[in-house]
Formats: sequence, structure tokens, C-alpha cells
Amino acid sequence: MNTEQLYQERLNRYVTAMRNEKPDRIPIRPFVAEATCTFAGYTCQDVAVDYRRAFEAAVRCAREFGWDAVVPNMVYVNMGLALAAGLRYYAIPGIQIPHDVGFNYIEPSEENAFMKADEYDELIRDPNEFLYNVWLPRVSTEISAPGNPATYRHGLALVRSAMAMLEYFYAFGPQIQRLRAECGTVSAISGIFKAPLDIIADKLRGYVGLVMDLHTQPKKVLQACEALMPHLCHVGLATADPNKLVPIGFWMHRGCVPFINPEHFKSHFWPTLKPIIEEFWKNGHQTLFYAEGKWKHHFETFRELPDRSIVFHCDNDDIFEVHRKLHDKFAISGGIPNTLLSIGKPEEVREFCLRVIREVAADGGYIADASAIMQNDTRIENLRMMTDTFREHGVYSNAPTPTPIPPAELPDSVSSRKQVVGMAGRPQPKKRPGVCYPWEEKIKELPPVTGNPDLVRRVWEEVDSYGAMYIWQMLLSF
Repeated sequence: MNTEQLYQERLNRYVTAMRNEKPDRIPIRPFVAEATCTFAGYTCQDVAVDYRRAFEAAVRCAREFGWDAVVPNMVYVNMGLALAAGLRYYAIPGIQIPHDVGFNYIEPSEENAFMKADEYDELIRDPNEFLYNVWLPRVSTEISAPGNPATYRHGLALVRSAMAMLEYFYAFGPQIQRLRAECGTVSAISGIFKAPLDIIADKLRGYVGLVMDLHTQPKKVLQACEALMPHLCHVGLATADPNKLVPIGFWMHRGCVPFINPEHFKSHFWPTLKPIIEEFWKNGHQTLFYAEGKWKHHFETFRELPDRSIVFHCDNDDIFEVHRKLHDKFAISGGIPNTLLSIGKPEEVREFCLRVIREVAADGGYIADASAIMQNDTRIENLRMMTDTFREHGVYSNAPTPTPIPPAELPDSVSSRKQVVGMAGRPQPKKRPGVCYPWEEKIKELPPVTGNPDLVRRVWEEVDSYGAMYIWQMLLSF
């Protein structure tokens, strides 16, 4: 079998499982980050600072282990870009931390939060302007705030980081094609999304600041989440798989117990999340709920979403309970404990995987993976044992692999999509998502446009959209 045939076989298998159906065998889709450098002979510094080495490590692992799908670079955050922008919130291997340790996120103290408690109105009024004028200068050692001199280093930081971002993003296309052509491996996700409340906790107010605000000014927090919604939804859809086969990655951080209480989940987290997930589904895209932490308190709430609209990834929840509570509606992935893969014995890994095959994957709708992203503490022999166990014992008898129809295009899914409200009817921001400086404002600065005004407008809107892409990707991805 050539690699293209292998790719199509694996794509069918993966999509069928995500439809919560039974393929020919359990697809194996490990989210391997620094674990790839352990196998490929690189250091954590190598794969964090030089994305080309991270890409190479991912390809070597995909080829060696024969996985069905992987993320083209699960290390993802490009430390070269972080250096170019002077980002304060990363500890880079070999600089702030040892070179053989994975990159770290440094959450600022409450008094040094990147957004102050009295700045919600600015964020609500125009998220783009707030991110450029207030947030970016605070998270960067190089970029000047408005009113301060636009220094040489300021200009260099903007140009270098923007060019680094474009170079990095443009490199993903060839990397995905390389995985397909050389390894027959599917790119596991496409697109990026985070919940509005998580964004405030992660990159704006910090966790402590957010929790204080939820008690002292809950209305402002809700309004800020609502202001972020259309922009975050736009980024998710703009970066999603155009073929609508692989899901949008949703990284779930601070919405679960014990980070926020159930009341704030109901009043803030879920009302500003659910419409976006529905909008993704309405547009034909599944969402991978990468549920970091424990989410068992909210399983019943997740069941409000349309059948098949999400794939629930199990981290610290009990995979067997997840199966009992969610499997009739959604496909499941993960659940193999990272501690077991790090400090367990291969025989223990095998026994746990066999139990998952028997009790979770028996009826299909399961994708094999660790509970959380695998870093350099993962033992390669345990990763191999997990892979081999699922490949050997995860075969379904007489189960043909159907054609990989996108999950949202199945007959029952199409009917459910028509009933989804999504973002319809919600207030629209003054500036459309993806727009920084509207054409309607720009044209007022120009002499009368002759010839083909529509051409000029189209090109302006294209180049202006890069400004939105840059700042929202900085917020979401870097």
C-alpha cells in the first residue's frame, strides 16, 4: 500500500470514529509535544526555539510509530516569534529555564496583570484597539504604548514578529503535506479556539484577577466575554478545515471546578461558549473539547450540544465515567494517564489500554491518546506500548470503514444543524470581526478613487485583515 492509500485509510478511520461510529479499528492520534524531541534526539530547546526541528521530530515519530493522525507541531508556540516580540509571559528553554525543560507560561502577579480591573470598558468598546494599544505593549519588552516614542526596537519587534508569524503559519501547509506524503498521516486538528472567559483568565486579567472580578464586577466580566465572542468565533471559523473533516481545536483551561464555581460556569462561561460551538457546528465543523482538568460537574450541560458536534477529550476525568455519561452523544478521545506513561511500567500501560479497549472503545467512537499533551517525561517504551496495544487489540471484527463524510453532513446531523441558533441574533460589534480599520473609514482619507473602486476596496480589506490576524493569533496562539 502506498502512502496516499494509507493516508486515505487513516483519514476514513479517524473521521468515522469522530462521527461516534465504528471504523475498522481504533484510530491512534497521540498529542505528542516534547515527547517527539526525546525520540528524535533533540532537546526541548531545539523544538521550542526552532520550529523546523519540531516539524522534523513530528515527522520522524509519525513515520516510526505509524500513527493515524498527529498535530503537525504540538509544541506549537514558536519561541523564535516570542523572542522577536519580546513576550514577557514565556520562559524559554535555555534562557529563563534549563534547555532540557519544556517552555513555561509565566502568569503575572495580580498587580502586574496585563489588563487592569478598571479597563473592562476599553476592552468592551473595541477589543482590537485595546489589544494593540494596551495589551500588546504590556506583554512585550519591545513595543511602546501610545504616547511614548515609537523606538527603533518597537518597529523592529512589530515587523520581525509579524514576519515570523507568517513564515511559521505558511510552513504548516508543507508540513501537513509532508506528513501525508512521507508517512500517510492525517493532520489531527485545524483551527484554534478558546473560551472568552479563559482568554480573560489566561492573557488579560490573570486567574486571580478574573476570580476577584467575578465577585466584584460580574456584569463587566460578562460584557467583556460577550465582546470577545464574535472575534473568537471568527478566528475559529477562519482557521478551520475547509473540507470540514478534522475538528477545530478548543483548549479548555479555567472553566472547570475548582477554578470557577458552578454558578459562574452557568452565568459566564457557558452562555458565552455554547453559541460559538453551535455556530461552528452550524457551519459544518466539529469542535475538539480538549478538556484539561476535571469537567465531570458539567457533563449534563455539555449534553445540550447537538449530537456529534464535539469530540470530548478526557484529561483528569475518569475515562470510564466519561464513556458512561457522554458516549451516546459524542465521540471520546484520550484518557490514558500521563503519569502511567511517565513512571509506569510497559505492562501496566498495556493492561490499562486493554481495559479502555474493552470498556470504552467496544462500540466505536473512541480515539486513542494520552490524557494530556505528552511532554519529555513520557517514556518512549510506554508510548510504544500504548501504540502497539491499540494497534494489535483495537481491531473491530467485520467493521468496514465508511466513506469519510464530514460529521456535520450526515443526514441526522444536517437536520440538527438547521435547528441550531448559534450566534444568530446576537449584537454585532461596531467593527466586523477580522477588521481593524474599516474601508469606510479608510476611503475618507483617500482622494476620489477612479477606475475600479471595488478592486481597491478588496485589496485594502485583505491587507487590513492581516492586522486582525496578527493580534488575535498573538492572543490565542502565542
